[in-house]
Amino acid sequence: MTVYVDNMHESKLGNFGRMKMSHMIADTTEELLSMAARIGVQRRWLQYPGTHKEHFDIALSKRALAVAAGAVEIDMEQTSAMCRRRRETGELGPADEAVEWFTAQVREAIQERNAQQVAP
Repeated sequence: MTVYVDNMHESKLGNFGRMKMSHMIADTTEELLSMAARIGVQRRWLQYPGTHKEHFDIALSKRALAVAAGAVEIDMEQTSAMCRRRRETGELGPADEAVEWFTAQVREAIQERNAQQVAP
């Protein structure tokens, strides 16, 4: 079981006023809430609880604490692919395979659509 923090703070998407934000996701809700408590993030800031998009938006200072506490650093593309995989399979899966998994899913969907368009 793992907690992940992304690099959204490096893009303009990560700006929240003067703060820079990142997403924090985890394999389980329990793990996510445990890390939040450990780094001083209140439970009430949990977004989309119980869904495939469940996460916290955390400031850089909290991100640093999460990494020091063992969170794995990932990029935004991995975060997106992992949340999509959780929607499809119920699990985030390995971060290092997430983008490849998502690409394969898109490729398969395109092939299915093309096959349907060709069929009489």
